[in-house]
Amino acid sequence: MRYTLRRSCTACARSKHSCDLGTPRCSRCVKRQVQCVYANEPLTAPATLDHSGTSAPLTAGYRFASVDPFDSYPPTRLPREHVQRLIHSFLHKIAFQYYPLDPNAATNPFLVSWWPITLTDPALFHVSLQTACLDEELLARRGFRTSDLLMVDSVALLRRKVDDTSLAVQDGTMNSVITLATIEFGKGNIEVAQMHVDGVKKLVDLRGGIKAVRQTSPLTARMVSWVSMLIMGHPQFDTQDDAGIGHGIPPIPEWQLDSATLEHAVPIADITVLNVDYDVRNVFIRLRSVFQRAGRVPFPTTQLHDLTCFVIHRLLLSAPDSTSPASSPLTECVRYATVLYMFIIQGPTYFSHAVIFNQTLDKLMKHLQRLESTPSVTLSLGVWLLAVGMVASSGTPHYQWSTRMARDTAESLILCTWNEASVHVKSVLWLETQQAEHIFRPHWDAVLNGQPNPSDCPAYTSPGSCSAGFIS
Repeated sequence: MRYTLRRSCTACARSKHSCDLGTPRCSRCVKRQVQCVYANEPLTAPATLDHSGTSAPLTAGYRFASVDPFDSYPPTRLPREHVQRLIHSFLHKIAFQYYPLDPNAATNPFLVSWWPITLTDPALFHVSLQTACLDEELLARRGFRTSDLLMVDSVALLRRKVDDTSLAVQDGTMNSVITLATIEFGKGNIEVAQMHVDGVKKLVDLRGGIKAVRQTSPLTARMVSWVSMLIMGHPQFDTQDDAGIGHGIPPIPEWQLDSATLEHAVPIADITVLNVDYDVRNVFIRLRSVFQRAGRVPFPTTQLHDLTCFVIHRLLLSAPDSTSPASSPLTECVRYATVLYMFIIQGPTYFSHAVIFNQTLDKLMKHLQRLESTPSVTLSLGVWLLAVGMVASSGTPHYQWSTRMARDTAESLILCTWNEASVHVKSVLWLETQQAEHIFRPHWDAVLNGQPNPSDCPAYTSPGSCSAGFIS
């Protein structure tokens, strides 16, 4: 009798059901209370037995409870208890590091949208475990043996899916590819990360564009568009127009108001009569109106993320390149200060935005220095630009120049307290949040109180910012 390569237990094979390869008995055999016999040892083998014949837990004195009633997750080459521990870490830690905007387990998209797909998609399951495993190994500082093993299996499983067009366009496939991109980017493998981004863009095209992906999987569309921008350093997808027409990233409903009405309804600190190009002025006016509406009817954090993604894409896509006519310094200051402000109020999502944030900061500082000799800036707008500049540059070489300019401005306007400065800041562009004043006020307090070294103010770290090494 020849040996079989079958991995499922005999009972599942006989009834032609999928087997989750649980040991010592799979979930179906446990439920049916029948004997569970494997022709071959499953890959989800139990932890190594000690000399007494009992299972030695990986974490002494602690065992994780079953994550779901039937342990119905794809098989891996890791011991069962290690898999349970990584699942627990993903559900209780990684999901909230990836998406700190929503600390509610009942609504966090990585728990309600991502995880159900993970349980049915071996490639995404391995990739998700890898994020938790990297976090575990970074803390332990004992190398990356297990995460490297998961990476090999993740890539192998993903290649099989990508080779089949019907599987390649699935949400789980795109989730897997973009997550591998974040992992490689965090490891410093920039070219590999960018290769993954190019791959996921092709998958998006096969689905009919980012708008089509969003209609069936908002989380996938959000993560792909946002992460690809962070990795490549510039937007990879177009935006829809103000009316929501097109195949790109859509605006939120509050955005779709008539701009002519907005200019009359919302005082803009004279920005409409200054030398600010229409593309930037239009975004600024609409965004200010959205923030004022949010002050009356707060919108959910997911909507803040959608707004941030749309605004940053729109502003960076319209930025002039080396072949385009130069815009006015004020236009570019408003453009890059608005981009930085959106990054600041949202905070890191999925993984750190430090690289593109610092690139944008360099551009803002260059144009602010060009603007220094230009008398066309209104008082409040100038204060707002410096407020954003100080927060964004904290902890960088640009901070000293920013605080010096803020101090000179405060003296010329006779600003003595944060309350006086905040009148100007909040009159330009401001979203009232629980942390907003805690982010901006310390820098102005240091400047207005004559603190000899304002750089003693802590560098800005947003609430809920990521701490795991590969996503921070």
